[in-house]
Amino acid sequence: MERLNTIERDAVASAAAYPMLSLTEQWAAINSGTRNLSGLKAMADQLAERFGTLPGVLTMVAPEPVERVGADGRPVALDHGRHLHLSVRPDAPVRMLFTGHMDTVYPIDHPFQAVTRIDANRLGGPGVADMKGGLAVLLGALHAVEASPLAGRLGYDVLINSDEETGSASSAALIARLAADKVAALTYEPALPDGTLAGARGGTGNFTIVVRGRSAHAGRNPDEGRNAIVAAARITLELSELAADDITVNPARIDGGGPNNVVPDLAMLQVNFRPRALAAIERTGPAMKAIAERIAAEHEVGVEIHGSFNRPPKPIDDGAAALFETVRAAGADLGLSIGWRATGGVCDGNNIAAAGVPVVDTMGVRGGAIHSPDEYMLIDSLPERAGLSALTILRIIGAA
Repeated sequence: MERLNTIERDAVASAAAYPMLSLTEQWAAINSGTRNLSGLKAMADQLAERFGTLPGVLTMVAPEPVERVGADGRPVALDHGRHLHLSVRPDAPVRMLFTGHMDTVYPIDHPFQAVTRIDANRLGGPGVADMKGGLAVLLGALHAVEASPLAGRLGYDVLINSDEETGSASSAALIARLAADKVAALTYEPALPDGTLAGARGGTGNFTIVVRGRSAHAGRNPDEGRNAIVAAARITLELSELAADDITVNPARIDGGGPNNVVPDLAMLQVNFRPRALAAIERTGPAMKAIAERIAAEHEVGVEIHGSFNRPPKPIDDGAAALFETVRAAGADLGLSIGWRATGGVCDGNNIAAAGVPVVDTMGVRGGAIHSPDEYMLIDSLPERAGLSALTILRIIGAA
């Protein structure tokens, strides 16, 4: 702390003193699974009340239209919650983006609903780490920065979306728009328990491939049928062969068929790709299309491809490396040893990096066992990470 000037020291202390634990407990008690629209509304109302205490204009943004493939193989509209957007001093000389998400992976009927104090330093509960604790950290840091004499030089957008856990399909365009022209972005996904941050990330692509054949009696006239499951199986095998050093392929599920005496006329294949380079996306998309067209012709079936590579890989370029160094140095001045490592997981940091903006996307609490009934947050990481964020932001302001 000796290396901090008075402004920085006051901001770190202010951030650490913000009532983040009580907010985390309150917010984690609200089920806000991505498909629980009423729970998302309740969560959004709570967030709007708290983030509305910051200066600027707060709006709830309608989600972009999104479709999913229904059980009959046809696209149907998929409803999402609204996204919170706060715009503060858009004409300030230094402009940043801060993002988080209000949704969790736990649906309304999931057995993991209660917030509990596991021990003196561990809080358990749905979303305590991913990422309601992170939202509290962001709020505490921004209040501390607003109390600083440097606040007038900083303009920023806060985006808290409602669909990150399912790929941000209804908020991706909003993320890209708000990222434009920002000097840096911070996202509040949880860090590892030891404080390690995520560095480079792979990307992801999710697809549903619908195969439509022709039904027939399996005993009397099978040759008149066109077996959709057989064609889907062929596609599955050939897609799996697209795996390479820079991309993994996971055919996850095939649905379709019915009675044993009927040639199936519908099959649906769910497949996930994890590219580690843009070249893999550029190669795999056309290859998938070619496989689908060829097998459709060979089996005399119809094939439709739904989905996209919704999150490109996030490499560590010069801008990202410089931002990581700012965070690392701020941590060192607070007595924290902060490292980072590559991860196969994806988040909105991928989308922000794709917009050309340096981003550190694990500025949230330290915690573990996320996406499981054992999820927990380390309580002492709340003041620690809020102070780290506040100091990082002030130093970005000062360097610009």
